[in-house]
Amino acid sequence: MEEGRPQVNGSVQQDDAGAAGKVEELQGIYGPYTFPERLLQKIWLQGLFETRTARLSDGRSLEVLAPGRWNRLGGPDFRGARLRIDGQEVTGDVEVHFHAADWARHGHGSDPAYNEVVLHVVLYEPRGALRPPCTSLGRPIAQLVLLPWLHCCLEEFAADDAVEGITHRDTVRLGEVLLDLEPAARTQQLRVAAEKRWRQKVAFAGARIARLGWAGACYHTALEILGYRFNRAAMLAVAERWPLDAGRGIPTEAEALAAGGALWRTQGVRPANAPRRRLAQYRAWVAAVPDWPERWRQWGETTEINWTEEAPIDVAAVRRFCDVNVWRARVGREIVGGALAGARLDTLIANGLLPLLATQVGDRVFVRWFCGAPSEVPESMREALRLAGVAGRGAAPWHEGAVQGMLQLALERSGEWGQTAGDAAPAAGADRG
Repeated sequence: MEEGRPQVNGSVQQDDAGAAGKVEELQGIYGPYTFPERLLQKIWLQGLFETRTARLSDGRSLEVLAPGRWNRLGGPDFRGARLRIDGQEVTGDVEVHFHAADWARHGHGSDPAYNEVVLHVVLYEPRGALRPPCTSLGRPIAQLVLLPWLHCCLEEFAADDAVEGITHRDTVRLGEVLLDLEPAARTQQLRVAAEKRWRQKVAFAGARIARLGWAGACYHTALEILGYRFNRAAMLAVAERWPLDAGRGIPTEAEALAAGGALWRTQGVRPANAPRRRLAQYRAWVAAVPDWPERWRQWGETTEINWTEEAPIDVAAVRRFCDVNVWRARVGREIVGGALAGARLDTLIANGLLPLLATQVGDRVFVRWFCGAPSEVPESMREALRLAGVAGRGAAPWHEGAVQGMLQLALERSGEWGQTAGDAAPAAGADRG
């Protein structure tokens, strides 16, 4: 496995149930988390890996032209995928597993339903010598070990997937997470929960920096946030193809669209979030502030807020003391070059810039993150916080700490609701990202 690629921490537990419901438990940075095989299939479908530069187990090159149709019934996981293997285009089915041994364990090698499979995708490198997968006709099948080529670490994928499921729950169910607590305890519980989310975000940022370096991590993070949920993979493909390097220049719209290829999505995306609009913003940003990652690192001294760790955080007081709106406007002007404003700028600061900066200056930026303007969230989340009386009219101003604390508490309660957030079907509604 290549140096610097994401690694699995701790032990792995495997569910011997059918593949559709298979789940592994992994040891994460702050405790165990679950990773369903359905999420692995989503990663393949959405192209959240290096789809143009990956290598098969036998060393041949692989380019994914189209991932195929997700088959939620019996048979191979994806039908009719289009691949380019060592320069030759191939069309056929794709089967996805955690382990290379699952091909034989599930009996696919003797099942004619799998005779059209042209690629076996597995998450982990095989342990020990295994025979290459073959169809019932004896035809060998190419195999891809996905872990070395992922854009994010496994825990980050799992966290994002769980959050997506949580935010589609109804207001009353979300509100119950806080309403079950005494009023005096709600604010403190939100702070404790928000700190967990913060530590996780900083750890993910650190892992990305270890893999890509500071400038590369800043660049990938910014494009990923610009891509929203539907075009996250396409924007990351642009980042892979056109690294932030003055020698490579800034890609034209046509070049960027070509780099994302079939990964671009327009269905269900609001016009304001359309790929061409976001690509134009990206080009304007980098043209205005080409050295913005280094400028942002130097901004560490402007973001620190000294606050007694045990003392309650008075959001309104912090905002007055730090003149948050002026600081935010400076970030938009001096770091982002005026390319972003409003809620998308707030999302970039909260989910991208501040966690990245914390890897350089430590948790002294936590209070600014906690008290900052909230990133984009569904209205159901805002209503739940209003219902609990912790943010909004008559309570603290809207702030990122309340939103992230609410998400964390909901995630911790999700198992009691009969379905984990990550097991929800893929959302088909409007892009909320």
